[in-house]
Amino acid sequence: MGFSGELVFGRSARPLVEAPVFGGAQEDDEGGVTAWWPRPGGWQTWQFHGTLPRGAGAVLRAVVEWTGAPACVASVHDSDVAVMSGLEPGGEQWDIWLNLRTAAEVSDCPLAELDSRVPGDARRALAWARSAGVGDGVDPTTIEEALRSDRTFVEDLYDALLDRLGFPLAVDPDTSC
Repeated sequence: MGFSGELVFGRSARPLVEAPVFGGAQEDDEGGVTAWWPRPGGWQTWQFHGTLPRGAGAVLRAVVEWTGAPACVASVHDSDVAVMSGLEPGGEQWDIWLNLRTAAEVSDCPLAELDSRVPGDARRALAWARSAGVGDGVDPTTIEEALRSDRTFVEDLYDALLDRLGFPLAVDPDTSC
């Protein structure tokens, strides 16, 4: 059985888990809330095991409001499939599926239809990344390739997509200077 829960990505000088929307949640050794390796510039991903009590959309809006920066939330099911939603201050929310084959199985949407959405999804995700100050010079076809890829763990696909969108690569905090 894989991970089911939410991945929250955003930029802040403080840990994102301190946002009021998380109600005082703290990183713990039990696996309930886990910080991923940080990315330079204050970009961070937090992994919440289980569904967020206020729902992914409400959390996304609250994080964007709290940070004043673009953010995204991925709702992951059993490490097999995810719906990733992004938002920038003053912008429109966008949603994309990660791991299209499994998404077609669970969404009652034909694979061909999901695949036909990929070019537009890639453009929306790249526009969102550019609003965050990254993504210049990124070829949208590399984003399309990521959206069409099948990885054993959708969390790896999520992380790879952030890399391809031009966000700084995550750094092991134990080895950084």
